[in-house]
Amino acid sequence: MRVAVVGAGVSGLAAAHRLLRAGAEVAVLEQADRCGGKVRGARLDGVDLDTGAESVLLRGRPRVAELLQELGLGPALVTPTRAAPAILVEGRPVAVPRSLLGVPADLESLRPLLSEDGWRRAAAEPGLPAPPRDTDLAVGELVAERFGPEVTTRLLEPLLGGVYAGRSRELSTAAVNPRLWELVRAGGSLLEGAAASLPATPGGSPFTGVVGGVHQVVEAFAAELGDRLRLSTTVRGLQQGPDGWVVETAGADGGRGRHRVDAVVVATPAAPASRLLAGTAVEPLLAAVRYASPAVLALHVSGVEPEGSGLLVPPGELPTVKAVTHAGRKWDWLGRRTAEEWGSGHHLVRVSLGRLGEEHLLQRPDQELVAAALAELATLPGWGGLRLHGALVQRWGGGLPQYEVGHLDRVEQVERAVAGLPGLELCGAAYRGVGVGPCLESGLAAADRVLATAAAVVQSPRAR
Repeated sequence: MRVAVVGAGVSGLAAAHRLLRAGAEVAVLEQADRCGGKVRGARLDGVDLDTGAESVLLRGRPRVAELLQELGLGPALVTPTRAAPAILVEGRPVAVPRSLLGVPADLESLRPLLSEDGWRRAAAEPGLPAPPRDTDLAVGELVAERFGPEVTTRLLEPLLGGVYAGRSRELSTAAVNPRLWELVRAGGSLLEGAAASLPATPGGSPFTGVVGGVHQVVEAFAAELGDRLRLSTTVRGLQQGPDGWVVETAGADGGRGRHRVDAVVVATPAAPASRLLAGTAVEPLLAAVRYASPAVLALHVSGVEPEGSGLLVPPGELPTVKAVTHAGRKWDWLGRRTAEEWGSGHHLVRVSLGRLGEEHLLQRPDQELVAAALAELATLPGWGGLRLHGALVQRWGGGLPQYEVGHLDRVEQVERAVAGLPGLELCGAAYRGVGVGPCLESGLAAADRVLATAAAVVQSPRAR
């Protein structure tokens, strides 16, 4: 069986890995001159680091854990340190209260984050009428309705900002917090439901890192695929035929090709996928998915002693910075590496910039963007003596899909439409989960569907 995988982000790479190990003839076609999508590594002053995703959500994803083992990365998997992040509120860091991804689960830990009026409003939540609901709504509106607007602004927004770079009053409850959606559909207090959903004693982090950086996952895929990975190759069109698909390509040298395959896995973001599927029912559905375009700065600094693993920044606290990660405090291996290379008192700080609709704030030269971020960081408590020694800027144009209200209904429509296009599968962040873990899982699932369809064809009476 011949399969073309369009797009070499981690979803496409995972799909190719699964297909290859099942015996398929695979070609991975990637427009860029590198693979990995939003997973990327770089070197700053002699230290290798991630400029995209820095962790993988493994909890509840045994297939992803197995995949990493297959890639030979098992010995390199690590968990974060016990250093905890804080939230910036009125210029001061406050411990992150116990919550179900921004839905309070404990009133006392919530008190320092809110004004007195805000806390009293939140504390009244268990007594509010809470009938069951079955219509999706914005998670920010839901939390504001139940707990008051301060909880949405000061807790929910900064927690979701790092995941989606979006705005909680536009994001789907059902898509971004499935457990919360179960509680909403059942009815009753969300505070009590969130508390019951969390373990009695906080466990370890659900996230996993990789010594050397998460980009090691991409390098392992690339090594396995070898010349099956075709970079600088643009897919110009897909045509369905009686016995499969024809993939039209163009190379960086201007050469064009037509390749007949039995199946195609489209692992691109929603917009290019919609263009490839022009004229089908899938096209308008994918074209409607909006994307945020954040940026990540990696800064080599001194003159500051970071506390905890970082700082989450609610909207309005700082002009452009939405999160600060003290990378060497969060990951032991990275702390040791920076100390060895840079010496005592020097630190690696990751700064996340920009939310949906703030692209104009990032449209300035790298040097200006770094200077603006440093000026904002210098206003933080204890950061007045900040000194910069080196910086990297990574812009992620169209990097994060927005799971807006009704997102899962749209995905189900896409899946029904794709079912009418035999031999075609979709995967990636645009559908049922952003982040490395969900994207790897999405790629594996797409490959499973391709293989299942091929097996069904072989076993059908017509095929025999």
